[in-house]
Amino acid sequence: MDSLFADRINDVPRSFIREILKVALDPSVISFAGGLPNREFFPAEELQQATEQVFALQGRDLFQYSSSEGFLPLREWIAKRYRDTQGLDISADSILITSGSQQGLDLLGKVLLNEGDGLLMEAPGYLGAIQAFSIYRPEFLNVAVNEQGMVLEELDRQLQGTSPKLAYTVPNFQNPSGISYSDANRQAVAERLKGKNCILIEDNPYGDLRFSGDPVASFYNRLPEQTVLLGSFSKCVIPGFRLGWMVAPEPLMQKLLVAKQATDLHTSHFTQCIVHQYLMNHDIDAHLKTIIDAYGSQCRAMMAAMDRHFPDTVHYTRPDGGMFLWASLPESLSAMALFELAVKQQVVFVPGDPFYTDRSNSSTLRLSFSCVDAETIDVGIERLGRAMGEMLAK
Repeated sequence: MDSLFADRINDVPRSFIREILKVALDPSVISFAGGLPNREFFPAEELQQATEQVFALQGRDLFQYSSSEGFLPLREWIAKRYRDTQGLDISADSILITSGSQQGLDLLGKVLLNEGDGLLMEAPGYLGAIQAFSIYRPEFLNVAVNEQGMVLEELDRQLQGTSPKLAYTVPNFQNPSGISYSDANRQAVAERLKGKNCILIEDNPYGDLRFSGDPVASFYNRLPEQTVLLGSFSKCVIPGFRLGWMVAPEPLMQKLLVAKQATDLHTSHFTQCIVHQYLMNHDIDAHLKTIIDAYGSQCRAMMAAMDRHFPDTVHYTRPDGGMFLWASLPESLSAMALFELAVKQQVVFVPGDPFYTDRSNSSTLRLSFSCVDAETIDVGIERLGRAMGEMLAK
């Protein structure tokens, strides 16, 4: 049967995270692996109420086909949210509702990438983006990120003699590292890409989850004619509805709309209407504050536990928001080897390998704090520190 498969699918890496989650099903295992929102904060009762209201208001019309662009009142709410929170003048006509922001990545690949086209990718970078774009077989042009954002010397090197079509970024509380691009770094990246035949993707699923520090202006403020914004309701309302959106310049939006129609006609009208009704009924910022307070507390608990239990030679990021932080072992050590030792200690994480397109046996690892309480965090980090000590002793 192997001869039936298209070449493109053989180039796409499996989700190592999904494989880890099988191990994490054991209740005795403490998992820092899954990049999941905390289910305790899903507004279940409020969404049930919104569903009943939508049924009463729309009846059978709720189940009909709808527009490919998405439910207009929801797009208008998103546009207003951009104006109110970021000062961005974005119209509802510039917004396309997608089946999660992951679909936005796929649509951009369909519309813009031919095999061998250059794509600037953060290293480490979001595994879901690596998977989505790998289908279209681009040439990944990897640019390391540090705690300021993209390493500009590496970006300059990748731009010499190449004409990348896309630049993929998660500038706020990046998955996997938790870092955020500084204002100066965003400005420098924008200046380097300005005027080039290149679209910068600003993927921002975590931007509303800031628990310390000050917000930094979007790439859209600096490079509006070349920036595509991706957003999602998965981290702030509910992931299971698979509701996201994208903002794109008009010529690109028309092509994205064609690709959307060819993919699934439109995102679920049913779930769009429910989420819109929920947003009309409730203060989203009050809901977000509950999540932010919890994640901030859990992140601080994890960093304090790492200070206590990790060897001094292990370094880690200190995020201002989001759901992840990133640890680095001494370069001679393998996080994959550490994973095997950690499983024996009944704790799991995600080794850094799947977040790179060009390396294996990396010395880095991702830890998620969003679904683990402070007491469990301390126990799990102590176990992981013990596994690190065992590795260093060898």
